[in-house]
Amino acid sequence: MRRVLIVDDEPQLLRALKIGLTARGYQVSTARDGGSALRLASRRPPDLVLLDLGLPDVSGLDVIEGLRAGSSAPIIVLSGRTDTTGKIAAFDAGADDYVTKPFDMGELLARLRAVLRRPPVLDAAAAVDIGGYHVDLATFTITATGEGAAPVHLTPTEWRLLVPLLRNPGRVVTGHQLLREVWGAGSEKHGNYLRVYFATLRSKLEPDRAHPRHLITEAGIGYRFQP
Repeated sequence: MRRVLIVDDEPQLLRALKIGLTARGYQVSTARDGGSALRLASRRPPDLVLLDLGLPDVSGLDVIEGLRAGSSAPIIVLSGRTDTTGKIAAFDAGADDYVTKPFDMGELLARLRAVLRRPPVLDAAAAVDIGGYHVDLATFTITATGEGAAPVHLTPTEWRLLVPLLRNPGRVVTGHQLLREVWGAGSEKHGNYLRVYFATLRSKLEPDRAHPRHLITEAGIGYRFQP
């Protein structure tokens, strides 16, 4: 039975979510503040966390970072904020998905099932297939495996952009994070760098760069590798 931790300071929503998830076979724990959530997660690690950002004691972003210090369990943010800045901050902190309040219960359940199906985060020695290529993340080599796939060479910058996506399949890596890691602090405004480099990566790795299946743009937020 999958364990879900719900963190929200709205008693009615907390109760409704607990009833709905329990009825669908999930084992549910609840917390009304960030400190309680972190203590519960440390005692009995959840398989998934539903987290409101507006908590009474600490920022929900701090809770995400605290959870990420010891867990790779998916985190779905529940928030009344609709601005892109808030979403980017949540994804930068380590969230897997973002649902805006008020939300449809059916949509939330679908997103919950989707993140639980995602492959685990890959370690440094892992390898992954993308299009007609086999990418070894330990040796930084690419082998053509698909029919008609041409040999591929990536530049150091292209590798530094690609590897964080491949090691986090199905998860959004924000543009801000990629820019900081590759070009350093202060580069967050240069989103055009990413558009140029990802266009090149798609031309090298995607079967059809005009309709990418693996290197997906999340508009206004970042990029995602879809296995």
